[in-house]
Amino acid sequence: MTSPTSASAPAPVPPPAAHLAQLNVGTLRYPIDDPRVAPFVEQLAPVNAAADAAPGFVWRLVEDGEADATGLRPAGENVIVNLSVWESQEALWDFAYRSGHLDVMRRRRDWFERHVEAHLVLWWVPAGHVPTVEEALERLADLQSRGSSPRAFTFASSYTAAEAAPHLVGGPPGGSPA
Repeated sequence: MTSPTSASAPAPVPPPAAHLAQLNVGTLRYPIDDPRVAPFVEQLAPVNAAADAAPGFVWRLVEDGEADATGLRPAGENVIVNLSVWESQEALWDFAYRSGHLDVMRRRRDWFERHVEAHLVLWWVPAGHVPTVEEALERLADLQSRGSSPRAFTFASSYTAAEAAPHLVGGPPGGSPA
């Protein structure tokens, strides 16, 4: 005889493995080759190397044949984009605020205009998905127009991967966004 408590319901399906994508845009105060921006440019290689070696780092956008993405201008001629993927929000936070990257951030007003709208957006992607710049800019626009949600958020108003599961798009490399 089987007791009612011995029958087991199917195990809940765990949410798909997810990584945290981030886009940060900055509007240059001066052209990239202006001497006033040189201290920022000089920090690109060491900061990018630190990111590449940071625990939890997965991927970052680079221009074909280059070491970084500063030549890409998908958001405007004076706008630099930084797009990367991390294993967790904690990994990104640790790199951004507990490494040499913080020193560069403290000087950002020397090189970049103050943004009135959101300039940083975070969102969860399926593990293995490489977000496109278009996808990232769409998430930023979503944050700017609708505010923080599981689809597009900030460190100050974050959501877990489980909360964002219905909003995951893309798939493994080579997959197309939904």
